[in-house]
Amino acid sequence: MDLTARHDQRQTDADTKPRVIIHVCETCRSGAEAADTPRDGAILAERAKAMSAQGVEIRAVACLANCKRALSASIQSADGWSYVFGDLTADSAEDLLEGARLLSLSTDGLMPWKGRPDMLKRGMIARMPPLHPILHSTNKT
Repeated sequence: MDLTARHDQRQTDADTKPRVIIHVCETCRSGAEAADTPRDGAILAERAKAMSAQGVEIRAVACLANCKRALSASIQSADGWSYVFGDLTADSAEDLLEGARLLSLSTDGLMPWKGRPDMLKRGMIARMPPLHPILHSTNKT
């Protein structure tokens, strides 16, 4: 049985899967938009999708429960820390993509402070540790 082809296919699949996912709260309101227009969170999500970058997936989600600091988004790493941001604007798509790029290139799983857009410095709500190390440490006896 030739396993080379399977290995190559797994590698190809791994290469096409996003290393970082940006979740944008599409239900967020900035308070500046008119009631009969799209919410600014939905506009931010669409702008981020339009700017897409390789290795980054953009997902519009309903409510990140950060309403007091809307607009909100998170940047989740496949093998690193994840971040929640607030106080964004409908024009923050480029900042989110730059944060995702920085996180995807990180060697320690953390988004570096240096080079991080100011909006992501001022608007950081929280960061969560990677899931995998937590699972490994709870399986030890």
